[in-house]
Amino acid sequence: MGNQRNLVRTLGLGYVVIFVVANIIGSGVYKKIAPMAAELHSSVWILIAWIVGGIITLFGALSNAEVAGLLADTGGEFIYFKKIYNRFFAFLYGWSLFTVIQTATISSLAYVFAQSLNSIIPIPEILPSMQHFTIGGVFYPFQDFGVKLVAILLILFLTSVNISGLKTGAGVSRAIMMLVFTGLGVIVIFGLGSGHARPANFMEMSNVTSGAVTLSSFYTAMLAAFWAYQGWVSVGFIGGEVKNPRSNIPKGIVLGVLVVIFIYLLVNVTYLTLLSIPQLEQIYAAGNQIAAVEAVRSFWGSGGVLFISLLILLTTLGCTNASILTGARPYYAMAKDRLFFSGIGKLNKANVPSNSLLWQGIWSSVLVLSGTFDQLTDMIIFAVFIFYGATSLGVFILRSKMPDAHRPYKVWGYPVVPAIFILFCIGLFVNTIVTRPREAAIGMTLILAGIPVYLWLQRRNLKTEDSPEEK
Repeated sequence: MGNQRNLVRTLGLGYVVIFVVANIIGSGVYKKIAPMAAELHSSVWILIAWIVGGIITLFGALSNAEVAGLLADTGGEFIYFKKIYNRFFAFLYGWSLFTVIQTATISSLAYVFAQSLNSIIPIPEILPSMQHFTIGGVFYPFQDFGVKLVAILLILFLTSVNISGLKTGAGVSRAIMMLVFTGLGVIVIFGLGSGHARPANFMEMSNVTSGAVTLSSFYTAMLAAFWAYQGWVSVGFIGGEVKNPRSNIPKGIVLGVLVVIFIYLLVNVTYLTLLSIPQLEQIYAAGNQIAAVEAVRSFWGSGGVLFISLLILLTTLGCTNASILTGARPYYAMAKDRLFFSGIGKLNKANVPSNSLLWQGIWSSVLVLSGTFDQLTDMIIFAVFIFYGATSLGVFILRSKMPDAHRPYKVWGYPVVPAIFILFCIGLFVNTIVTRPREAAIGMTLILAGIPVYLWLQRRNLKTEDSPEEK
């Protein structure tokens, strides 16, 4: 036992903020305004959805920051849920991360990376005769198989980069984020300053008071906004590798989310000055177009298309890398606690959980074959908000269970802020079941599939404890 490897605390506050931002800014900032336009039909309502999404995300981040400050360690929510609820609920969260939340996030980002690459360098069709092969009429694994194969190769390449060491993966994220900030700044400055900008586009008030937007359609549009904001919680997964985690993780979460809200509003105002709502609806209907590409095309032509395609490529590369790096840590923590397969709880010579990274990469690659981008992201948001709500509920439970514990950070606006976030999570959960029943059903099936796995692990652990060899 003396030579057992442990995670090393090497990351300061700056890296925490970078990981928060890098885990959030991915494909959503480029793609999700189109489905929001198709749902809301109004530029003002779209901006309201982005603002409300940002505020609700911040409420969740503030609530999470109190729990993280009290309980921060490698594994994030897995560790929190074990303390707040019990081992079963903590396992179900970790299992959900592995089966759908984190791995489908990686798959979706890699898929958009491959789509962007395809717009620059056409990827040849592979197995065209298998295009219409279907599993249950829901999954078409060989549709756009060339693009999917590139996505899988990206996942496996970035997995191997992160297996080589934490600082390598963190350095890649930092370099990419600087380039992404620069690229988005260029779009905002040149887009708003171009002769094609029409400020009246995003001040169109006709649908704001007409009743065309219902609470259900607003919630459905919020699925798109929340995908764009999704990922901030992942920084808690690397708690065991952060210096002074109970102070730096809460600060990093709040600072990172505020930075992203500001960037998203600037970028989306730019899109809405360059493209009308009918144009955005046509982009969504086309299925294979990206709103950001068409916005930049409007003022920079084909050269602009190359620029924005390269920027999307870079952004999704950075977000995929950050998601792979942080995502593997909860499975490592679970295995160390005998709540996952034992081989996943081992570190390699670089002090990173290489087996956990490898299995995460394999399952993410399988999910690339399972569905379209929007199908995957709606499934993720449905699943993740169940657990986001549970973390915010944990603020109330921990204040009752551990009233005298030192809290480096206490949620602003308690009890109103966490209560609003919990109610919003419940509303999103119910609305998704009604408006996206297929995605909700697939998400719930994958989550509940963890129950027999948990029972099997418990039975195995009991046998191990009774084994004379172990004694």
